[in-house]
Amino acid sequence: MSQLILIPARLRATRLPGKPLADICGRPMIVHVADRAQKSGLGRVVVATDAAEIAEAVRAHGHEAVMTRADHESGSDRIFEALTALDPKGDVETIINVQGDLPTIDPETIAAALRPFEDPAVDIATLGVEIAREEEKTNPNVVKIVGSPRSESRLRALYFTRATAPWGEGPLFHHIGLYAYRRAALERFVKLKPSPLEKREKLEQLRALEAGMRIDAEIVATVPLGVDTAEDLERAREILSKQDRA
Repeated sequence: MSQLILIPARLRATRLPGKPLADICGRPMIVHVADRAQKSGLGRVVVATDAAEIAEAVRAHGHEAVMTRADHESGSDRIFEALTALDPKGDVETIINVQGDLPTIDPETIAAALRPFEDPAVDIATLGVEIAREEEKTNPNVVKIVGSPRSESRLRALYFTRATAPWGEGPLFHHIGLYAYRRAALERFVKLKPSPLEKREKLEQLRALEAGMRIDAEIVATVPLGVDTAEDLERAREILSKQDRA
């Protein structure tokens, strides 16, 4: 399959303004994400942004950037605009959406998101991790996948929720918000209106499920660090500083 990794990035952020350009070990955070996406070996990597400062920083470190509108409500809308600009002939078959606030993500974790596409019935692929810490099972900020096992490392997603689910004995799975789309699925998804359960749970992926689209999740070993606060940023700096010294 022809594949394209797109990394949406904007300067507006309520908890950590300007975070794509936050310095981590001498490089902007968005550059670390692009570096790791490149190391996944999946293909072309492009940062999709509405800020000239981000585009300039990305290009200064040898990566590609494309400008998009500033009024997008979601990252999926931004990557679709980028896709149509970068590939107007429709040659790209698969799009991987890597969040721009994952500076320590393992390149192999990015690659794992494509594995569910071994099944041609899958429209959208994503990632999950088995929850080990009890407090995360009841934390509404930890989104859970309710799914039907397809193998030891894969679930067919039936629902996503902030609640503790499913009930009863057995593992719970933390959803990682990294997605891979078949092109037709992304085109369909961005044309859909926000759905009732999406608005209730505040989870965009429920729009796809309510429309009858199939999402499968590959289960990986660890949750990548998402940088949302100043404390997260310091942790990312510590992690990458240790890796640089290793």
